[in-house]
Amino acid sequence: MTESFVRDPDDDRPRLECGVFGVNETPDASAVVALGLHALQHRGQEACGIAAYDGQRFSTERHIGQVGEAFGSQDLVKRLPGHSAIGHTRYATAGGSTLRNVQPMFADLESGGIAIAHNGNLTNFLTLRHRLVGEGAIFQSTSDSEVILHLIARSRRPKVVERFIDALSQIEGGYALVAITNKKLIGARDPLGIRPLVLGDLAGKPVLASETCALDMIGARFVRDIEHGEVVVIDHDGVTSLRPFPAAKARPCVFEYVYFARPDSVVNGRSVYEVRKNMGARLAVETPADADVVVPVPDSGVPAALGYAQKSGLPFEMGIIRSHYMGRTFIQPTQAVRQLGVRMKHSPNRAVLEGKRVVLIDDSIVRGTTSVKIVRMVREAGAKEVHLRSASPPIMWPDFYGIDMPDRDKLLAAQKTLEEMRQMLEVDSLGFLSVEGLYLSLGEPGRNAELPQFTDHYFTGDYPTRLLDREIAEGLNASTTRQLSFLATA
Repeated sequence: MTESFVRDPDDDRPRLECGVFGVNETPDASAVVALGLHALQHRGQEACGIAAYDGQRFSTERHIGQVGEAFGSQDLVKRLPGHSAIGHTRYATAGGSTLRNVQPMFADLESGGIAIAHNGNLTNFLTLRHRLVGEGAIFQSTSDSEVILHLIARSRRPKVVERFIDALSQIEGGYALVAITNKKLIGARDPLGIRPLVLGDLAGKPVLASETCALDMIGARFVRDIEHGEVVVIDHDGVTSLRPFPAAKARPCVFEYVYFARPDSVVNGRSVYEVRKNMGARLAVETPADADVVVPVPDSGVPAALGYAQKSGLPFEMGIIRSHYMGRTFIQPTQAVRQLGVRMKHSPNRAVLEGKRVVLIDDSIVRGTTSVKIVRMVREAGAKEVHLRSASPPIMWPDFYGIDMPDRDKLLAAQKTLEEMRQMLEVDSLGFLSVEGLYLSLGEPGRNAELPQFTDHYFTGDYPTRLLDREIAEGLNASTTRQLSFLATA
């Protein structure tokens, strides 16, 4: 495996940091976790890892690359033996894309070993890291997840679960965590429930996963969502639920429904597929188009395009075919070749597009670099008109809770008017779902401005927590800010 992952600089799809999965008292636990991670591959495709415990020792493997490449061999259970295991798929947001930042992360504590896997971002990561380094801590990575291990190790609480909770009380941001110790599987969700985590049952044994699709993969039964601010401790006696933090209103990430979760998952009690269809239907009401055919940008645009077509009465057609066999590490060497690279992922279906007025449905528009390539491809295939519709509201603000979303000066909708965006994207018309339309698609009566039902800052600028590292950085001089930025990306 290579030591680092190189991204296509022209790919502007939003990326989520991680998926997590864990089992306890389960035969061949590492193999079960590997299957679960296959189902969560969409949540992180740069790297993956598994940590297992066999009653005597911990074994860990971390790899750059996808799950099938790393954990597809038949000797997996021999390499990672044990009845308890956790796993992680990664797309880096905090820290670089190198092997030392891949999870799960492991540490030997006075009370025994602990391995931890984390989905999300800590908004006070740099502040905590600076404090810990000043107190003598030695970091092996630049990942915010390692901060949690240091906080657990330094806690003076007598029991490992108490140390775990002590560490959680000091971190801020969005997170879903799974951990294994010598005797326990532990799960936790941040106080607002920004990042998802579910509890399942596999032959009477509890399972933790980022999404329900991972439970389906291993034949487990969905039990419930881990609640916001909840810590669950799983051992031989079953599942113990702890609520160590002050009560707060849940605000789960709405972008799970827009893009990140698999359409066959159920997130916070809502079918992702049905919500996306509703978004498309609402989009047809808010931004209709005089057109001949509705075409999705596959794969994530498909449910919304179905909803748009059904509501508008226009035919739905697969006018773009997505390749599922593109090599993960293929990087086009020149800008000229990269301009053609979109065809490695998406190919036009000329029989559907030629001579037609096309409504092109995408899940979201970030920088617009991918969108303009697809629009040009559709026109070159003979489309008479192209009307682009986004099944999410305009993305106006960056994210700090686990989504790799650019700074505001790189977000298309934050820099240009609707007409300027239309011209830049080279389309005949452009439309976005409204924020209110998004909430209606979720079955809500609308957005409660005083107590929003979801985390939706990327559309509204309404961040659900303080952003301590950002606030401090904005108050520091430029040289110190550069030093903090280096810590986060080295």
